[in-house]
Amino acid sequence: MSAKSSTDPRGAAVEVLLAVLHRGRSLDRALAEHGPRGDDPRDVALCRAIAYGVLRYHRRLGAIRDHFLRSRLKSRDQDMALLLEIGFFQLTEMDIPAHAAVSETVAVARRRGKPWAAKLINAVLRRFQRDSAACLQAVDADPARQASVPDWLLAHLRRDWPDDWQALLAAQNTRAPMTLRVNRRRTSRDAYLERLAAEGIGARALAGFEDALVLDNAVAVSALPGFAAGDCSVQDAVAQWAAPLLAATEGDRVLDACAAPGGKAAHVLEHAQVSLLAADIDAERLQRVEETFARLGLSATVRVADASDPGQWPAQERFDRILIDAPCSGTGVIRRHPDIKWLRREADIAHLAVRQRALLDTLWPRLAPGGRLVYCTCSVLRAENESVIEAFVGDQADVKVVPPAPPVGRPVGHGHQVLTGEAGVDGFYYACLDKR
Repeated sequence: MSAKSSTDPRGAAVEVLLAVLHRGRSLDRALAEHGPRGDDPRDVALCRAIAYGVLRYHRRLGAIRDHFLRSRLKSRDQDMALLLEIGFFQLTEMDIPAHAAVSETVAVARRRGKPWAAKLINAVLRRFQRDSAACLQAVDADPARQASVPDWLLAHLRRDWPDDWQALLAAQNTRAPMTLRVNRRRTSRDAYLERLAAEGIGARALAGFEDALVLDNAVAVSALPGFAAGDCSVQDAVAQWAAPLLAATEGDRVLDACAAPGGKAAHVLEHAQVSLLAADIDAERLQRVEETFARLGLSATVRVADASDPGQWPAQERFDRILIDAPCSGTGVIRRHPDIKWLRREADIAHLAVRQRALLDTLWPRLAPGGRLVYCTCSVLRAENESVIEAFVGDQADVKVVPPAPPVGRPVGHGHQVLTGEAGVDGFYYACLDKR
C-alpha cells in the first residue's frame, strides 16, 4: 500500500519511517514524498509528530518491541516492526487515549493486508500497557537505549563531554523552539515583537542576540507578519552569531563558501552593504539561496563551486571576509533532525574532518591580509571542531586566533563550543581567524 494513496497519518508515518531507516532518505524528503494525502492539517501534523517522535526514540522503542517478541520479524515485515514502534510511541509520549492509540495502530496493519500482524500488534500493545514499568526499567538500564542513540555517538559524546553528555543526550530528544531573525534593514526587533503581539503570537527577545526572537509556540511562516515581504526569517539564535563575528563592513568583499540554504549569507547582507559571493557545491540548494535573497530584497552573486577545490578559485581572487559553514555531522541539531542519528555513521566523521581541513587549506590563501575567516559547524564533536582548527592553526605562520565570545557556551582552545540546549539554542562551534 502506497502512502501516496493514503489519508491515514499513521499509515503515512510507516512509509516515512521506512524511507528514512531502510532507504536512507532524509526525514524532510521522506515527509514530502510520503506524507498523508489530503487537506486536513491535523493529519499532516499527526504524521509529522509520529515520524519525528519515533526517530527520536527509535532505539528505545525497538528495544521495547524486542522485549515482548519471541523472535524478530522478517525483513519483509519491517513495516510491522515500525508500526509497533509507532504504537509504543503513542502510549509513552503522546496525549492520545490509550484505547485510540491501540485500535488505530492495529487498523493500519489490517489496511496493509496483514491480519496476522494486527492480532500480534494488538496483543503486544495491550501487554505493554500491563507490564510497562518492568519493561521500561529493563530497557532503560542501558544509557544508549534510554537516550536512543547509536553506541558510537554515545562513546564520542562521553569522551568529548564527560561532564555534560547526559544533559546533551536529553537535549537532543527535546523539541527545538522556533526562533526568528528580524531583518534589521526593514524593521527593529522591538517593533517586530509588537507586531507579533498584535497578531496574538507570543515571543521573547534572547539576550546577547540582537536580531533574535524566540516564539512561545511554533507557527506557520504564513502567520508571521511581513514574512513574505522579508521582515523576518526563521533561524536558530546561535546561527545568528556568524554575521556579527564576521564583522564585515561597508564595501568588503565577502565569501560564504558553503552558503546553502542562505540564512547566514542573508544575515551578513542585512548587517552591511558588502559585495557577497554565495558559493555552494549543490546547484539545487543554491536555488533556495537565491529565493531567500529575493524574499529579503538582498543582492549577491551566486556561484556553483566546490570551495575545497583550489582549481575553482582564480589565483588572484581575494576576499576581506570568508565564512566557512563547513559540512559536518549535524550532531548539534539532532533535536531538529532526529534522522541524523540513524543516517550518519561513525566513519563519516573522519571523512568530514578531511573535507573541513581541505576547505580551510584552499580558502586561507584567498583571504586578504588583515582579513578574517570564520569557521563554524553545527556539530558538538571535537573531531570536527577544535581538533580541525588546532591542527590548521599549527600549520600557519600568518594566523591570529581571535577568541569568539557568543553569549552562550564555553571557550575550547582556539574556538567556542555551544552544546545543544544551552540557553535553549542549537549545538554549534565557532572559530575566528585573522590573517596577519
